[in-house]
Amino acid sequence: MRKIAWIISIFVIAAVLLAACGGPQATEAPPPTEAPPPTEAPPEGGIPDLGGQTIAVAVENAYPPFNTIDETTNEGVGWDYDTVREICARLNCVPEFVQAAWDGIFPAMQAGEFDMLADGVTITAERDEIVDFSTPYVIVGQVLLVRVDETAGVDEFKADANRLVGTQLGTTNEMVAQDHFPTERIKSFEDFPAAVLALISKDVDAVVIDNISALGFMEEYEGQLKTVGQLTSDEELGFVFPPGSELTAAVNAALQSMVDDGTLDTLNKKWGLVAGEEMPAETMELPDLGGQTIAVAVENAYPPFNTIDETTNEGVGWDYDTVREICARLNCVPEFVQAAWDGIFPAMQAGEFDMLADGVTITAERDEIVDFSTPYVIVGQVLLVRVDETAGVDEFKADANRLVGTQLGTTNEMVAQDHFPTERIKSFEDFPAAVLALISKDVDAVVIDNISALGFMEEYEGQLKTVGQLTSDEELGFVFPPGSELTAAVNAALQSMADDGTLDELNKKWGLTQ
Repeated sequence: MRKIAWIISIFVIAAVLLAACGGPQATEAPPPTEAPPPTEAPPEGGIPDLGGQTIAVAVENAYPPFNTIDETTNEGVGWDYDTVREICARLNCVPEFVQAAWDGIFPAMQAGEFDMLADGVTITAERDEIVDFSTPYVIVGQVLLVRVDETAGVDEFKADANRLVGTQLGTTNEMVAQDHFPTERIKSFEDFPAAVLALISKDVDAVVIDNISALGFMEEYEGQLKTVGQLTSDEELGFVFPPGSELTAAVNAALQSMVDDGTLDTLNKKWGLVAGEEMPAETMELPDLGGQTIAVAVENAYPPFNTIDETTNEGVGWDYDTVREICARLNCVPEFVQAAWDGIFPAMQAGEFDMLADGVTITAERDEIVDFSTPYVIVGQVLLVRVDETAGVDEFKADANRLVGTQLGTTNEMVAQDHFPTERIKSFEDFPAAVLALISKDVDAVVIDNISALGFMEEYEGQLKTVGQLTSDEELGFVFPPGSELTAAVNAALQSMADDGTLDELNKKWGLTQ
C-alpha cells in the first residue's frame, strides 16, 4: 500500500516518516530502548516474555484508520494503537507511541532511532534491504478517491489530460500514481490529509490512496467522498523494525497468536482493514481468464496441502480446494500435475508449469528467479517426534546421539541446519519418507512446518506429536514463472476470498489456522 519512497530505493537508504503531519508536532524522538534479551519461545507455539520492556513505536498520526489524532481528546487513536497495545499485552511490554514525520523514517529506522514503526507500511524488497519487517497483517490495493459527485471512472481519468491526481510524497501510492498518470498531472503532498483537503477544495480531482485509508477518509468526511476504481490489489502491509532487531520475531509470534484466536481479524474488521461490502462493486471485479487451462504443479506428498487419497487414488488437500476456488472466480481450469520437489524452481523459472502449489515458503533468494503470490498463511517450523518422546527442543539439541530428518532442498532443511550439526541431519527426498523414518526409529525427530506436522499427525493418528517451535514467521505462497500475468489474477482472487471469508474457511477446514 503506501510508503515506498524515494524511487524504488525505498528501503535502500533515503526516506521517510516521523514528525510533522496533521496533528500535534512530535518532539524529538527519545533514544531507542534496549533490544529485548534473546528469549526462547516456550514449546507448543508460546510467545516470548519481554519483561515489561518499553517499546518506542513511531506513528505518523496522519493516516486513518491506522493512526490519527482524536480531535475531542487530542489522543492518538486507530488500528495501530489498538493492535500494538494488544501485541504488548501478549509480550509483556509497554508501547510508547512517538509521533514522527514520514519523510526520513526509513533511515531513522535503519539507525535504530525507534524500536518499531506502525504506519500502514508496504513491504517491498528495496525497503527490506535496510530494515526488517513483520509478517504481513493485511493486503491492500490502491484506488482513486474522488468527490462524491464525480461521474468519471478510472479509464476516463486516465484519458482526460485536464484531471489532476494527488497523493503523498515518497510513498508507494506516489509510485502507483506515476505508473498510471503523466508526471505533470500528479501533485504530491507532505501527507494524505493535505492531499484529501486539496481534493475537497477541488485543487485536484482524485487522490491515489490505498483502499483502507480511503474508507478512513470517507468516514472522516462523511458524504463528501467515494472511490471509483482499483489500480492495484496486492500490497502487503507490515510493521517495521531496525535491521536485526530481536523484537521482529517476538511481534511475529504475537501476531500469529492473534491470527489463531481471531483477535487480529476482529481488530481488522473494527477499523475497516478487512473490507467487503463498503467498497464499491467495481473495485472488487476479478479478471476473466476465458476458460484458460492452468498447469498446476503439486508434489502430492505434503499433507494437508496435497496428498493422494488412498481410497480414491485422487489428489486432495488445501491446494486442490483453494486452486479450484481461485479458478472458479477467474474462469480458468486447473490441471494438476504431480511433480518432484527436486528441481522445481528451475522448472518454474523455465515456465514448465503455470503455477506451483505446494506450501512453498517465500524467500528473497527464490524471489530472484520466480514470482510469488501474496502469502496465504504464516507458519513456523517445529520438531515432530514419536508420541512417547519425553525430550524437548533443548534436550534434542544437546544430545549428540539424536538424529533429525527433513526434506532435501527445503527451508525446513535450512532451519534444521541452523539448529543441529550437519552430521545429525538426514535429508530425505520427500516428507513422507522422513516421517516413515521417524516412525521406524531411523531418526528421532523431523523438522517440518507446524501445519504439515498436523497433517502427518492426523495421517498417523496416535503415533506422533510436536515438542517445540524453532521458527514462527515463514510466509507461504503460490509460485509462478517470472513475469507471469497469472500472478496478479491469482492475487486478486485470493483477496476476494479473504474479503468474503472463503480463504479463512478453507484454512480452517485443512488446519492451516485453528
